[in-house]
Amino acid sequence: MPRPPSPSIPEKEFTYGALKQGLRLDGRLPLELRTPTLSFGPDLGWVECAMGKTRVLAQVDGKMVKPTPERPLEGIITINSEISPMASSEYEPGRPSDEEVTMTRMLDKVLRRSDAVDKESLCVQAGQRVWHLRLTIHCLADAGNLLDCACLAGIVALKHYRRPEVEVVGDEVTIHHPSERAPVSLSLHHTPYCFTFAYFPDTSTQAVLDPSLLEQRLSAGVLSIALNAQRELCVVQKAGGVPLAPDEVLRIVDIAVQKAKELNTLVERRLQEDWATRHVEVR
Repeated sequence: MPRPPSPSIPEKEFTYGALKQGLRLDGRLPLELRTPTLSFGPDLGWVECAMGKTRVLAQVDGKMVKPTPERPLEGIITINSEISPMASSEYEPGRPSDEEVTMTRMLDKVLRRSDAVDKESLCVQAGQRVWHLRLTIHCLADAGNLLDCACLAGIVALKHYRRPEVEVVGDEVTIHHPSERAPVSLSLHHTPYCFTFAYFPDTSTQAVLDPSLLEQRLSAGVLSIALNAQRELCVVQKAGGVPLAPDEVLRIVDIAVQKAKELNTLVERRLQEDWATRHVEVR
């Protein structure tokens, strides 16, 4: 499969010139996020997230399994992600790209290792039965900043998912169908969001939030920060050779906190709108 052509010299010069003036080719301000759109499928835990032309589908499903011996009181969460070749000609089937590996690791840190989901609440019978949640991320189109879009789709899918109600009497476990008893929402400790900032070779050029595909290719390095609206940091990951002063990192964290609050408001509103249209009892 042919790789996409690198930006031409005129394209580079024009883009760098615009960025020096605080302008971006898509009309956004340097620290402006593409407004995410969230679409929900017929099943609980099915979410499609779009940021501009970048599109990601996230799905959560659960089943009851035996817990691991070292964690008998905790449920299990696994995250699988794949970038489809139709997302971009950069990606080839059966051969994970560097970006795909980096994204998978980051998703695991942000959504699983940060304890976003209370794993103990997934325990049904200690040492016998727990819920195993599987989050699957399908990257459908890459128009830049695939990581942030995938993180958003993943956390919204977890918030949207409802597991069946379970009744335990002695050693007998009954899983109730949603038509019999209202499904139960996951217990979340917090709601982390990821924000990526791109830096450029000319240090006088301001960093941009939510880089487009062209900005990503022309950048000299990126800084990805995962946190929640309560300013609790989950992950700080830097890629590239651009040196950043401590004051700059703190400035970026302040910006990310404000963006997390705005994003959280949007997510909660869309979830409420979806539940209102479903007319089902959930808890």
